[in-house]
Amino acid sequence: MKFKKISITVASALLVLSGGATAAGFALIEQSGSGLGNAYAGGAASAEDASTIYYNPAGMSRLAGKQMALAGNMIKPSAKFSGTVTGLAPFETGGTDTGGDAGSWALVPNAYFAMELNPQTHIGLGINAPFGLVTEYNTNWIGRFEAIKSKLETINLNPSVSYQFNDTVSLGIGLNYQHVKGELSSSVNYPAAVYGATLAGALAKSVPLATAQTAAMTAATPFANQEGISTLTGSDNAWGYNLGALFNVSPQTRLGIAYRSSIKYNLSGSVNFSNIPSGLAPSFPTQPVTLAIKLPDSFSASAFHQLNDKWEVMADASWTGWSVFKQLDVLKANGSALSSTPENWKDTWRISTGATYHYNSQWLSRIGIAYDQTPTSDTYRTPRIPDGDRTWLSIGGQYKPAKDSALDFGYAHLFVSSSTLSQNATANPDLAGKGYLTGSYKNSVDILSMQYSHSF
Repeated sequence: MKFKKISITVASALLVLSGGATAAGFALIEQSGSGLGNAYAGGAASAEDASTIYYNPAGMSRLAGKQMALAGNMIKPSAKFSGTVTGLAPFETGGTDTGGDAGSWALVPNAYFAMELNPQTHIGLGINAPFGLVTEYNTNWIGRFEAIKSKLETINLNPSVSYQFNDTVSLGIGLNYQHVKGELSSSVNYPAAVYGATLAGALAKSVPLATAQTAAMTAATPFANQEGISTLTGSDNAWGYNLGALFNVSPQTRLGIAYRSSIKYNLSGSVNFSNIPSGLAPSFPTQPVTLAIKLPDSFSASAFHQLNDKWEVMADASWTGWSVFKQLDVLKANGSALSSTPENWKDTWRISTGATYHYNSQWLSRIGIAYDQTPTSDTYRTPRIPDGDRTWLSIGGQYKPAKDSALDFGYAHLFVSSSTLSQNATANPDLAGKGYLTGSYKNSVDILSMQYSHSF
């Protein structure tokens, strides 16, 4: 009953606090506090505690009795844009504000419980947030017609089971029930909208261009300098699965492989507008919308080796199928597009290696390095996800106050390569009238993690 209450509390916290993507795209690799010090190298083979439920459920075969693990990950991404905007519609002004820092602190908690049913069979439950994103710019920045706030939150319930066939091979499987909710906001320039609608209507009636432009200007002028914010919200639930295998090559060496399935969502929600000028309310109604999105599958291969009674080394290679993220289409109830954004992401690899040093039975230290590819490109990158290639440097440690408990801690700094925006009318037709951003981002990420584990 105690663990059930803790699980409910952590689940609530995940929905409220998850965000701040730190793996490529908007994935969250921070699913434990013990793995951060090694830059999550060897995740599918280490199987040190109950967090193996996420990284490789087969790893539960190494855990005796019952174990719970609670972790909190504080993440601080930073994303600062410098550049210009062109191609704005009439009545729209870019200004000089480049948005400030779009990143902010976020807390990503996770919890795990594993139990040995018999020497061959273990069951467990993980509660975590495998995807999350929060970027937010100043409301009057030059790219406000494209993005102000972008927020994606997930919660994943992951019941799992493992079976040890013999001293060499263990297999694991898990189900994933995920809930996702999102929020996207941007500025709306009401006179520009009136100008565009009036011009299109006049041209459809074969009115000469100059005459149509004059009529559009006359209709829009009364609403000059009036802007609002459109906010889109939506949520959905879906199922997925994960698989894993652990191979004890020798008493000192383990190999692990793990796969997580893709998950399809069709978020349902609404879009609403603020500060609508008098007389324009019928043209900007609050209305239902849907957003179909497919989150990627992933595959990891890991190795763990104990060199001696002091040193352990580990490595990992992980692939993520981000190429499923081609287009972001927000549809109205009648099926027409409210917005359509090309993404055209590519599949990525993350490679990491790490080492652990045992000082004594109570203390150990960790170090790790990783390289994480971005799925985005200069042409299709957007200010909602200004991602770049990342290099991780991590340190951490563990203190065991008693034989059956452990406190893990870690810190990582992510050096993110400069990411460029080179939007244009050909590649980004959805941005017509909203402006084309040209410039670059200076990005970085800092992560602090703590985890408490207890066996009983």
